[in-house]
Amino acid sequence: MTNRQTHAPDGAALERLAEAALERLPGQFRALIDGVVLRVEEEPDEALLAEMGLDNAYELTGLYSGRSLREASSWASGEHPPMIHLYRIPLLVEWVETGVALEDLITHVIVHEVGHHFGLSDDDMHALEDQAE
Repeated sequence: MTNRQTHAPDGAALERLAEAALERLPGQFRALIDGVVLRVEEEPDEALLAEMGLDNAYELTGLYSGRSLREASSWASGEHPPMIHLYRIPLLVEWVETGVALEDLITHVIVHEVGHHFGLSDDDMHALEDQAE
Protein backbone atom coordinates (compact mmCIF):
# COMPACT_ATOMS: atom_id res chain seq x y z
CA MET A 1 0.00 0.00 0.00
CA THR A 2 1.33 3.48 -0.85
CA ASN A 3 1.23 6.59 1.29
CA ARG A 4 -0.71 8.81 -1.17
CA GLN A 5 -2.46 12.09 -0.46
CA THR A 6 -6.22 11.49 -0.51
CA HIS A 7 -7.50 14.77 0.93
CA ALA A 8 -6.64 18.47 0.95
CA PRO A 9 -3.82 19.09 3.41
CA ASP A 10 -4.49 21.28 6.42
CA GLY A 11 -2.47 24.35 7.38
CA ALA A 12 0.01 22.35 9.44
CA ALA A 13 0.76 20.06 6.48
CA LEU A 14 1.27 23.08 4.19
CA GLU A 15 3.59 24.60 6.77
CA ARG A 16 5.68 21.40 6.80
CA LEU A 17 5.91 21.51 2.98
CA ALA A 18 6.94 25.18 3.13
CA GLU A 19 9.56 24.52 5.79
CA ALA A 20 10.95 21.70 3.65
CA ALA A 21 11.12 24.12 0.69
CA LEU A 22 13.04 26.60 2.83
CA GLU A 23 15.44 23.85 3.91
CA ARG A 24 16.18 23.07 0.25
CA LEU A 25 17.40 26.61 -0.38
CA PRO A 26 21.18 26.94 -0.70
CA GLY A 27 22.88 27.51 2.65
CA GLN A 28 23.93 31.10 1.93
CA PHE A 29 20.27 32.01 1.31
CA ARG A 30 18.97 30.12 4.35
CA ALA A 31 21.35 32.13 6.54
CA LEU A 32 19.86 35.37 5.21
CA ILE A 33 16.26 34.37 5.93
CA ASP A 34 16.90 33.62 9.57
CA GLY A 35 14.25 35.53 11.50
CA VAL A 36 11.68 35.50 8.68
CA VAL A 37 8.42 34.13 10.06
CA LEU A 38 6.41 31.62 8.03
CA ARG A 39 2.65 31.93 8.46
CA VAL A 40 -0.06 29.79 6.85
CA GLU A 41 -3.52 31.35 6.70
CA GLU A 42 -6.72 30.08 5.10
CA GLU A 43 -7.02 32.99 2.64
CA PRO A 44 -6.20 36.69 2.41
CA ASP A 45 -8.67 39.03 4.06
CA GLU A 46 -10.83 41.57 2.23
CA ALA A 47 -8.79 44.56 3.41
CA LEU A 48 -5.57 43.09 1.99
CA LEU A 49 -7.25 42.23 -1.30
CA ALA A 50 -8.59 45.79 -1.57
CA GLU A 51 -5.17 47.23 -0.73
CA MET A 52 -3.61 45.13 -3.50
CA GLY A 53 -6.38 45.88 -6.00
CA LEU A 54 -7.48 42.26 -6.23
CA ASP A 55 -11.08 41.13 -6.60
CA ASN A 56 -10.52 37.42 -6.18
CA ALA A 57 -8.89 35.86 -3.09
CA TYR A 58 -7.68 32.96 -5.25
CA GLU A 59 -5.30 35.30 -7.10
CA LEU A 60 -3.01 35.57 -4.07
CA THR A 61 -1.23 32.40 -2.96
CA GLY A 62 1.57 34.05 -1.00
CA LEU A 63 2.78 37.40 0.26
CA TYR A 64 5.94 38.83 1.78
CA SER A 65 5.45 41.51 4.41
CA GLY A 66 8.10 43.51 6.20
CA ARG A 67 11.29 45.22 5.22
CA SER A 68 13.53 43.61 2.62
CA LEU A 69 17.19 43.07 3.43
CA ARG A 70 17.93 46.18 1.34
CA GLU A 71 15.65 48.26 3.61
CA ALA A 72 16.53 46.63 6.92
CA SER A 73 17.86 48.88 9.65
CA SER A 74 18.93 48.31 13.22
CA TRP A 75 17.13 51.60 13.99
CA ALA A 76 13.73 50.20 13.01
CA SER A 77 12.41 49.04 16.35
CA GLY A 78 8.90 48.02 17.27
CA GLU A 79 8.17 46.60 13.82
CA HIS A 80 6.83 43.15 13.11
CA PRO A 81 9.44 40.72 11.83
CA PRO A 82 9.49 40.01 8.10
CA MET A 83 6.90 37.34 7.21
CA ILE A 84 6.08 34.99 4.41
CA HIS A 85 2.33 34.42 4.32
CA LEU A 86 0.97 31.39 2.49
CA TYR A 87 -2.73 31.22 1.74
CA ARG A 88 -3.98 27.65 1.97
CA ILE A 89 -7.22 27.79 -0.03
CA PRO A 90 -5.78 29.74 -3.00
CA LEU A 91 -2.80 27.35 -3.06
CA LEU A 92 -5.12 24.34 -3.11
CA VAL A 93 -7.24 25.88 -5.87
CA GLU A 94 -4.14 26.51 -8.00
CA TRP A 95 -2.89 22.99 -7.23
CA VAL A 96 -6.15 21.47 -8.50
CA GLU A 97 -6.44 23.78 -11.52
CA THR A 98 -2.85 23.39 -12.74
CA GLY A 99 -2.04 19.80 -11.80
CA VAL A 100 1.39 20.96 -10.58
CA ALA A 101 2.67 18.90 -7.67
CA LEU A 102 1.77 20.66 -4.42
CA GLU A 103 5.38 20.51 -3.23
CA ASP A 104 6.53 22.22 -6.44
CA LEU A 105 3.84 24.88 -6.21
CA ILE A 106 4.69 25.70 -2.60
CA THR A 107 8.40 25.78 -3.43
CA HIS A 108 7.70 28.21 -6.27
CA VAL A 109 5.70 30.53 -3.98
CA ILE A 110 8.30 30.31 -1.20
CA VAL A 111 11.16 31.14 -3.59
CA HIS A 112 9.15 34.07 -4.97
CA GLU A 113 8.48 35.47 -1.49
CA VAL A 114 12.09 34.93 -0.42
CA GLY A 115 13.00 36.97 -3.51
CA HIS A 116 10.98 39.86 -2.06
CA HIS A 117 12.92 39.46 1.20
CA PHE A 118 16.09 40.02 -0.83
CA GLY A 119 14.55 43.14 -2.36
CA LEU A 120 13.70 41.75 -5.80
CA SER A 121 10.63 43.05 -7.58
CA ASP A 122 8.11 40.82 -9.36
CA ASP A 123 9.62 41.97 -12.67
CA ASP A 124 13.13 41.01 -11.47
CA MET A 125 11.92 37.54 -10.51
CA HIS A 126 10.06 36.99 -13.78
CA ALA A 127 13.21 37.95 -15.67
CA LEU A 128 15.26 35.48 -13.62
CA GLU A 129 12.69 32.74 -14.22
CA ASP A 130 12.72 33.48 -17.97
CA GLN A 131 16.54 33.25 -18.03
CA ALA A 132 16.41 29.90 -16.23
CA GLU A 133 14.12 28.33 -18.86
